[in-house]
Amino acid sequence: MQPIIRVENLGKQYHLGASQAPYATLRDTLVGAVRAPFRRWQSRAENSSNTFWAVKDVSFEIAPGEVVGIIGRNGAGKSTLLKLLSRITEPTTGGIDLYGRVGSLLEVGTGFHPELSGRENIFLNGAILGMHRQEIARKFDEIVEFAEVEKFLDTPVKHYSSGMYVRLAFAVAAHLEPEILIVDEVLAVGDAQFQKKCLGKMNDVAQQGRTVLFVSHNMGAVNQLCTRALQIAVGQVKNFGPTREIVTDYLSEMFKASSGDLAQLRTTRDEGNIRFTRIELSATGGTTLSFGQTVEYILTVEADVDMDELSIGSSVFNLSGHCVGSLVTREQFAVAAGNTVTLRLSVPGTNLAPGSYYASFSIGRGGHEGLRQDLDAIIGMPAFQVLPISDERDPVANWNPNWGAVVFREAHLTTE
Repeated sequence: MQPIIRVENLGKQYHLGASQAPYATLRDTLVGAVRAPFRRWQSRAENSSNTFWAVKDVSFEIAPGEVVGIIGRNGAGKSTLLKLLSRITEPTTGGIDLYGRVGSLLEVGTGFHPELSGRENIFLNGAILGMHRQEIARKFDEIVEFAEVEKFLDTPVKHYSSGMYVRLAFAVAAHLEPEILIVDEVLAVGDAQFQKKCLGKMNDVAQQGRTVLFVSHNMGAVNQLCTRALQIAVGQVKNFGPTREIVTDYLSEMFKASSGDLAQLRTTRDEGNIRFTRIELSATGGTTLSFGQTVEYILTVEADVDMDELSIGSSVFNLSGHCVGSLVTREQFAVAAGNTVTLRLSVPGTNLAPGSYYASFSIGRGGHEGLRQDLDAIIGMPAFQVLPISDERDPVANWNPNWGAVVFREAHLTTE
């Protein structure tokens, strides 16, 4: 079967500190042409540290109808690879063969004109994708219903919130039937209900035989949606194969994570006015816990502006990337501008089965009851292991991972 995407020796190089060239006169252009050979010789002699390869020597093939997850830490080159595949930027080396129409959702508002209304941008995006007006009109009602922006359809999108932007952009990209759908981590901007809705739509797209490339830090979603996974590290392909194997290997690496890796593990796109600076597991056994032991984390948070009514959210994941439990603190805290605060988060009486886990943390405004938007989010640390109790009479002494990630210790059976 001929691949729908073929990438060979792909590379993208950037020049560090390069600035835009000023406008040149005809005289400057002629003089520059004469000096060009000498400049080329000089540039070869310059230190190679002035350049940076965001993507280098990347090669792979994807068959029609495949759903491929692209995973890796922040700065690994995932977004650059998607921009190359979407023809947004030109490669420095290598080539890309795409055999089908591409629809991409890479950043909030990509492809939207801020002065045009939501209605006008739907038709604009469709035209960019090569759709006829009749095709767009046929899908129009489905797009609007999915995006849930009927009330603001004739409002310029510059007045939309980031969530509205993402809802409309994803609806357009998914409903206008591209043969190849490319989705970056922008779904993290939306709320949990919309993320679930988008994952369902991507699953529908895949079942229709179309090809999906999906970048996400949500390993559970990658495991659920993708048949294969491509791991990118330092701009190169590190692993490419069955999703479960690649995800397990990738998450195992997080056991080596330290506080210095927070920047790479941050899932929020832009560092805002508040952020985690340190996350540690507080345990006498280091990264190993006994079954039933209270899990304690030490969190350090700093803020650039005064912030209050903040809460901490946390989730625990197994090595398949599936969330096995979450919480949002009822207690709230505040941080003054330019200050840091250290917090101790205790999770008592956990019934996590023996095995390996990692955690995510978020800072949000609002409490346990209402909607909460992440101001900063870290996923992937600290990783830890839960050990079985040695007593053979304990139900976890010979625990089988296939039995699940949570142990129900209290059960009572009676006859009637």
